[in-house]
Parts: sequence; C-alpha cells; structure tokens
Amino acid sequence: MPASEAPGARAVRFTPPPMTPVRQARGRVWLIGAGPGDPDLITVAGLKVLQAADVVIHDRLGAPALLGECRPDALKINVGKRAGRHALPQEEINMLLARHAMAGRLVVRLKGGDPFIFGRGGEEMMALRQRGIQVDIVPGVTAASACAAATGIPLTHRGLASEVSMITAHHRKDAEGCNWKQLAAQRDRTLVFYMGLSQAADIAHGLMRHGFAGDTPVALISNGATSRQAALRCTLDCLPASAQHEGLMSPCLIVVGKVVDLAHPHCVAQAMPTYEVSQWVA
Repeated sequence: MPASEAPGARAVRFTPPPMTPVRQARGRVWLIGAGPGDPDLITVAGLKVLQAADVVIHDRLGAPALLGECRPDALKINVGKRAGRHALPQEEINMLLARHAMAGRLVVRLKGGDPFIFGRGGEEMMALRQRGIQVDIVPGVTAASACAAATGIPLTHRGLASEVSMITAHHRKDAEGCNWKQLAAQRDRTLVFYMGLSQAADIAHGLMRHGFAGDTPVALISNGATSRQAALRCTLDCLPASAQHEGLMSPCLIVVGKVVDLAHPHCVAQAMPTYEVSQWVA
C-alpha cells in the first residue's frame, strides 16, 4: 500500500501561487535574471516586467543595453561595482528595495544570470518577505548554461557525465571552502566553478589531491555568451598556469570534466604545452 494511502495518511498538495500580473504589481518587487551577457537571452517575462518598472535597481550588468528597455521616466539605480566605487552593501540594497516598494512603486531588481544561483536573490527575497513585501521571481539563464551553449560543451552527456555540480569558488572568510573529497568522489560528474579565475590553483590542487587525474579536460570561459568571449582548453594539471593568460579576465567560468572534449574547436582555443595560446576565438 503506498504511503499516501496508508490509514491516517494524508497527501499534501502544493499549488504554487500565480505570478503577479505586471499591471497589479505596484508596491511589489520582482527579482529578474538578466542572463549572462547577451541581451537577447533575457526571458520574455523578464523583459515585459523590466519595461513596466518604475524603479530598476541593478548590478554592473553583462548586458547594459537592457537598461535601454526601461521606461524613459524609470529611476535606474546602479548598486554594483564600478570605477572608483565599491558595490553597495547587501543590507543597504535590501533597504533600498523595501523603501521603493513601500512607496507603492513597481520595483525590479535586475541581476546577471539567475537571481537564485550565486546571485544572493534568496537573501533579498527573505529580507523583503520579513517586511511583508510581496516578491515575484523571474528566472534567468545562468552562466553555466550560457557558457556551455556558447562553446558547444554539453554539461551532461550520456556515457560521459550523468551529473553536474555548480560551485562558487569564493567563500566568506568565516565559511568553509569547497569539500574537495566530495566533489572528486563522482568521476562522471561535470564540475562548473563560478568566479574561479583567481582560485584556479586551489581548484586544481584540491581535485588532484583527492584523485582527479592531471589530464582531466578543463575549459576556462571568460565573458561567456558576449562579444568579448574568450575560451581556453587545457588539462587540470595545467590549469593554474593557463589561468594566468592575459586573454582571460573575470567573470570567468571553469568547467572540469570529460564533456570538455566535446567543445566546438572553433569556439575554444587549445592551450599549447608552453601555456601560450596561438589563436584566440572570440
């Protein structure tokens, strides 16, 4: 007898609440994923809300052209890092969102990639909920998916990778780092490291120390899915040196696994044995 049919058992059905119609969204906040950098990769739903917003609070975007989709009278506030100025602290961003929502405005929080994948969207959602403010979420194309598509690297592939893990390479000073033993335990898994360029040596050493072969294929994808994209292929033991190449810059995604061998040769340059790249593919 299924558990749901056992005496006294009661199935709990959950119906997700419908997304708030844009025309009724004053006094609410929308967390919208802008995608990885190509303005065409924002979702239709995200674009519609962005075009209706009274206030747009955004980071330094990979696709600044999206701000041109805002209403001419919309207030646009940059809370990301820019020349000569640090990013606004998260607590102040939370207060800014709340203040405009409580003033009855339609507020968009526009974030690169997907707001719930290393975007601190969950923190902003919880802070707004605690103040009684309704939050709607519009997912975005995350960097892992976009960079994979832009380089012809399938993150999963039958016979090569049955799992994929997305990992942040940066951690708070008071937090533990990556669990390398756990990450290295499953060899038919693709590992995708966000913000990994400056941590390339730690990634290589951590995985190899727990049994990853030095000749495991690796791809470094800088400014993925944009006109500035540069991609380099190497092996895990060459990763620290390859990450130093002048053609690579942040934001940079690091993909580790056998699926890298499937990359399109016209999209990813091969690192030479001396770690010099003879040709860059943009």
